[in-house]
Formats: sequence, structure tokens, C-alpha cells
Amino acid sequence: MTKPHPESDPRLIADNSEDGPGEEDASSPERQCAVTRERLPKAAMLRFVLSPDGVVTPDIQERLPGRGVWVKADRGAVEIATKKGAFARGFKSQVTVPEGLADLVERLLLKRCVDTLGLARKAGQAICGYDQVRDALRDGFPAFLLEAADGAEDGRSKVYFLAKALYSDVKVAGALSAPELGMAFGRDRVIHGLVRRGPIADSWEIAYRRLTGFREAPELTWFQETGR
Repeated sequence: MTKPHPESDPRLIADNSEDGPGEEDASSPERQCAVTRERLPKAAMLRFVLSPDGVVTPDIQERLPGRGVWVKADRGAVEIATKKGAFARGFKSQVTVPEGLADLVERLLLKRCVDTLGLARKAGQAICGYDQVRDALRDGFPAFLLEAADGAEDGRSKVYFLAKALYSDVKVAGALSAPELGMAFGRDRVIHGLVRRGPIADSWEIAYRRLTGFREAPELTWFQETGR
């Protein structure tokens, strides 16, 4: 029997409708990490709920009902929460933590990134292709340049330095591989892409920043000579 996806299973409920750390103000844009005790913007956090069987379940879109425990969007923080009993304390009950929870979170965050890019593509807010990206850069300031983690340095640099010549500050996302970017654009592989500014780009940035808490962000070292 196929197991329901943790993001779509309506049975994922708990015995308490309020969040754990950070529950004192449900309207607050910040939550307290169950591991570090830091108060951080929700965009930098991950919410977890309990399944009916008491299994800790990532709530990537923050829509699942029940009491929530918040953890910093960072692989190390999730691994510490698993090892040190932070979920049991946060939920105030015995819980089962799935093996490889941090890896599961990474897969779900990647799916969120790919799905959001797919929405942007359908809305005409994301494009791919070397020539298409260069043309789009001349049309307006982008929200993000997309560069495949396994793409060639030469092509990547040409796109980036064109963007820098036109605009003072350009964000680059480089943590997705060419096949992963390809999934968003309906292709086998995508090396260069661009996300236009707008609400979908804002959602993409949240998903991407969370993902880079679980995998390397190579763009941080690609263009060091220009300060990025």
C-alpha cells in the first residue's frame, strides 16, 4: 500500500491546535527554535507536526493542522533535535523520529523549489537558456539568476558578469543541479535560468534559502572577486 505523502495527508493531526516554541503569539512573524532557542523569522525556520501515529513530520508549506515545533532551517539543527530529544520536549509527548529526517527535509525542500520554479515558468516569470537569460537581463532587473551546480564556469561567469554590468546587486542560486533545474522547466537538463521579480520569486527565495541550510550553496564561492 502506498504511504500518503507527508505534505498531502489530511490525517496528519495532533491533540493540540497551537504551536510549540513561539506559540505565545500566533501572529508573530518569528518563532523560537526548539534547538538553539533563537527567535528567527519563520522564513528561516521549519515547522514539524506529529502524524496520528506520533511520527515527526516536516510541514514544509506550514499548512498541516496540529501543534507545531519549529527548528532552524539547518541540517545540523535538525540532526541535533533528533539526537537530543528536542521534538519530544516540544510536543510534550513520546514521538518517533524517522531515520534520516534531515535527508527527508532536504528532498521535500528540493521538491518545493522545483515546484515553485515550475509555477513561475507557467506564469511567464521564469525562463531558461543562455540566450534567453541574456536577453531577459537587458529587459529588467531579475529576482534571481539560476545557475546549475554542475554547469561550466565559463558560461556561468559570462551570464553573471553581464548581470553585474547592468545591475549593482544580483542574486544567484546555484545549489540545484542541471537535472534538478530541468525538472522545473520540463527538460532533461537546464544550465542557465532566470526568475523575474514578483510574488512567486519571493516564495522561491524562501524555499531556496531553506534548502541551502541542507546542501552546499556553491554560488557563495563562485564570484569571490566581486564580493559574492
